[in-house]
Amino acid sequence: MKERGLRKSQTGVVISDKMDKTVVVQVDRLVKHSTYKKYVRRRAKYTVHDETNACKIGDRVVIRETKPLSKTKRWRVSQIVEKTVI
Repeated sequence: MKERGLRKSQTGVVISDKMDKTVVVQVDRLVKHSTYKKYVRRRAKYTVHDETNACKIGDRVVIRETKPLSKTKRWRVSQIVEKTVI
């Protein structure tokens, strides 16, 4: 029997929660420039499945890779690290 591989996980901030059971998470990372050796900020936006609609804008969340759930959703909310105080 084959074992399932390790799934990627990333930490990001929720920037949109207008959809039902879906949030948009922005993940920021630092990448070293190959020529200038200076760190450059890169960002990516992921559409993430949020089964309980618990995430709100500004929350810091951990997302985990999963099977394709729709045309654009390939990530799931694993845990909410920090809630936003409004």
